[in-house]
Amino acid sequence: VVGLADIEGDKIGVIPLEGFYYPKVGDVVIGIITSVGLTSWEVDIRALHPAVLYASDFLNRPLNPGREVLSDYLDIGDVVLAKVENVGRGRTITLSVKGKGFGKVCKGSLVEISSAKVPRVIGRKGSMLQLLTNECKCEIIVAQNGRILIDNCPSKDFEEIAILAIKKIEKEAHISGLTDRVKEFIIKEKVRRGLFVG
Repeated sequence: VVGLADIEGDKIGVIPLEGFYYPKVGDVVIGIITSVGLTSWEVDIRALHPAVLYASDFLNRPLNPGREVLSDYLDIGDVVLAKVENVGRGRTITLSVKGKGFGKVCKGSLVEISSAKVPRVIGRKGSMLQLLTNECKCEIIVAQNGRILIDNCPSKDFEEIAILAIKKIEKEAHISGLTDRVKEFIIKEKVRRGLFVG
């Protein structure tokens, strides 16, 4: 695995640049419904195995399988913002959408990057994500599984710049001075599109 050394005081860590997404309890993920069952949905979260979202969790009440069809609530291809609730020994991954902001995603654009590059998109103490949010004026949700939701941008141009900047971060994650280069890139794109003020 290729990675960057992360040295802080007397602690040395490695930020990986390649690798699979391995879910951990508490991870925020963006999933895509791949199968609809009688009492649960199967969800692709870009892990080695699909995750399960139970109807009782999504509906926040017991399900009546005789009267309710799950595809009325979530169908194949629908997108959900969820948390990993449990990772079982039998490789069963359970999701939950309880909590503010979680549930079905009805709008916005989805960008996929390698999950190993997520720390670079967030940046040290959230610095890179703050830069993207401030410069592009969009709401950006970075999920641990490498899916990023971009929403509520002032215009399509700002949304496109945010997407291009995220792709640049993914491509150049291994090169130092990334924050400065990304800021310069965003400013140049804004000037080119006639969006830059000041």
